[in-house]
Formats: sequence, structure tokens, C-alpha cells
Amino acid sequence: MNAYSKDFRLKVLAAVERGVPRREIAGLLGISPSTISRYVALRASGRDLAPKPSVGRKAKISGDPALERALWEQLEANDTATLQEHREMFEEERGVSVSVATMSRAVRKKLGWTFKKDRWLPPSATSEEGVLAGST
Repeated sequence: MNAYSKDFRLKVLAAVERGVPRREIAGLLGISPSTISRYVALRASGRDLAPKPSVGRKAKISGDPALERALWEQLEANDTATLQEHREMFEEERGVSVSVATMSRAVRKKLGWTFKKDRWLPPSATSEEGVLAGST
């Protein structure tokens, strides 16, 4: 769930200042009374009401062009290996440990490779194969 905006937090505090009961504010806006108390405490301490930036997940392969290139070369050299085998090879050769799901996202979504007839194919080979298959 995303954090509430600073504007929303200011509106909640404005309602508190107008004397609207906290339970009523919570019911109308769909937030918990403890959230309202937290906003009141933030304002009382003089701290900023803006939500803190979300750290999110860090990209282990897709954020680094050198790792993407290494994965591309690994796929070319081992086109019949499974995702699990690619994950293990990548960890041994590059020292980067990723899950099978992360490897799948990097191979399929970022690099565009597909798995056809027991082998990995790069994006250009997949479209050429479709053109050739359609011309017969």
C-alpha cells in the first residue's frame, strides 16, 4: 500500500483542528484512529508531514548494463539450460545471487528472450522464426 500524500495528511489534521471526532474522521476517510494520532504527534514535534520515500526492491540484474550483457552472452552460450541452471551459472560466474523469479523477469521481460521447443531464443530469432513458419 502506498503512503498517504502530504495534502491528505494536512486535511486530516485540519479536521482534527475543527473539532471533528477522530473516530468520525477515521470512518469517513477509511484510515485508522492510530494513523490520525501519528499525524498529530508528527505535527506537534515539528517534523515534516510528507511521507518518507519508498525504498522498493533493488534491481540486481536489470539495473546494470554489464550484468545484462553477461546474461545475454550466457543465454547465447547455454540456450538449452533451465532458469534454475542459468541462475546457478550466473551466481558462480558473477557472484550475484538471484531467485528463479528474478532470473525469469530479467530474461523474459528485460532482455525479451522466449523459451521455444526446449531452447531459449533471443527476440530477433523469435520474430524471424514466426515469419519463416508463416511462409510455408
